[in-house]
Amino acid sequence: MYFDPADGMRPAPFKFGPFKSLVVPRPIGWISSLSTGGIVNLAPYSFFNAVAEDPPCVVYSAGGSHADGGPKDSLKNVEETGEFVFNLATFELREQMNRTSANVARDVDEMEMAGLAAAPSIKVRPPRVRDAAANLECRYLQTVEVPNRGGHGRNAVVFGEVVGIHIRDDVIVDGMIDVRAMRPIARLGYNDYALVEDFFTMNRPD
Repeated sequence: MYFDPADGMRPAPFKFGPFKSLVVPRPIGWISSLSTGGIVNLAPYSFFNAVAEDPPCVVYSAGGSHADGGPKDSLKNVEETGEFVFNLATFELREQMNRTSANVARDVDEMEMAGLAAAPSIKVRPPRVRDAAANLECRYLQTVEVPNRGGHGRNAVVFGEVVGIHIRDDVIVDGMIDVRAMRPIARLGYNDYALVEDFFTMNRPD
């Protein structure tokens, strides 16, 4: 079948929009930030990825708006303070990650709410999730506004430069990252996720 997104994102016979089930799997941007008042925010974003290597840079999309009005905390905080942390979502932390997707008031510390231990960062003020297999400390670079047909808040894409990297010692094996030890999870469509437990290797032709 073929459909034009301008005509709507849920054409027949779909019960739900299929777009998020086509660009899969997607890394989860589990972003911690601090408000100007020092309140910790932690939220997962299904549109996240690495976009450059030297210097390392990441991107996430914080579309929509907060239930209390205005931009989401992970956009408001980062634009106001210039800092955030990416925390790798893994299978062992899946329930806590899901808890932090709840719509709560701006004065709620989602890291504490989810029962997660915080660890200090080195180069930025927002704390990191202590038990995550990896954390990327980031400095805010810019926000790019993309079209927003939904009309709910901003459709903002946030770019950050990675200025500090934490890797849990037990996932480093023979001088490489052991993906099986990390067991990262990825976002699919609907309410579905993927668990990375296995992979295959192909050598480049050059």
